[in-house]
Amino acid sequence: MAQIQVEGLTKTFQIAKRRAGMLGALAGVVRREHRELVALDAITFEIGQGELIGYVGPNGAGKSTTIKILSGILVPDAGHCEVLGFVPWRERRRYVAAIGVVFGQRTQLWWDLPVVESFDLLRSIYHVDDASYRRTLDEMVSLLDLEPLLDTPVRQLSLGQRMRCDLAASLLHEPSLLFLDEPTIGLDAPSKLAVRDFVKRLNRDRGVTVILTTHDMDDIETLCERVMVIGDGRILQDGSLADLRERVSPERRLIVDLEDPEVTLDAPGARVISREGPRWELAFDPRVVSPAQLITQVASRHAVRDLFVENPPIEEVITEIYDHGGLAS
Repeated sequence: MAQIQVEGLTKTFQIAKRRAGMLGALAGVVRREHRELVALDAITFEIGQGELIGYVGPNGAGKSTTIKILSGILVPDAGHCEVLGFVPWRERRRYVAAIGVVFGQRTQLWWDLPVVESFDLLRSIYHVDDASYRRTLDEMVSLLDLEPLLDTPVRQLSLGQRMRCDLAASLLHEPSLLFLDEPTIGLDAPSKLAVRDFVKRLNRDRGVTVILTTHDMDDIETLCERVMVIGDGRILQDGSLADLRERVSPERRLIVDLEDPEVTLDAPGARVISREGPRWELAFDPRVVSPAQLITQVASRHAVRDLFVENPPIEEVITEIYDHGGLAS
């Protein structure tokens, strides 16, 4: 059964036109002209319980507008939206008690309070009983390694520490649905790994549905079983990473390190993507030449130090979808 049902969701904004010079300033006193920006253009999709969805798109594509409508912050102009049985913007007080939201560039914690006091305030806001609060808090502290941070004022936390605390804060009332907007933005590598591991376990072990918006394609590759690509307010593609790759191109990559950096690589059935010293990157279609055949050909012609086969970077797949408006289904 779908936890989220969206049908024909539309949202437009009125943007004031800029006028140049003194004439523009004087005209602005009399009247202000606007242009219409279509943020969402009748999008439709469903998300089931326990899914971990990557929601990706370039800046201005409509990602944040979608999340703000789904979390009850914005009201759409048209269309139907039901989340966990609620219409988010109509029943917001009851609805927010069932969801968690984390915005990577904002915090829901109180800047000058110790972390644990922010948690206590959120417990009161969400009316969480003491036993449930203590059980959930202990679990979050253990999973996210928060014990050393509990008595630290939020303003003294590093970005990675604050993100871990914000994740815990969003889950103190045990929501069944979690919105994550750029949760790893600006984090160092260890912090990114910690956040990704926690999100994966949260989804797997507790069955929490997660919608992740991010520009970090490693987040998508690591976490998401399903990816929705949005551009110009429209859903361009919706499917697994394997599906998206297949729709864009079946090509795979062979990376070869030769013993002799002066040799020109001979690889029938493949084309050269790049070369840097002894390292060659080749693209090939496995329907034409299999990975095993290509590796055999290369190894029989050259002294090879190392080689491996991989998929094209997910960034290239997503960019191709943007550039071609969704490609053919």
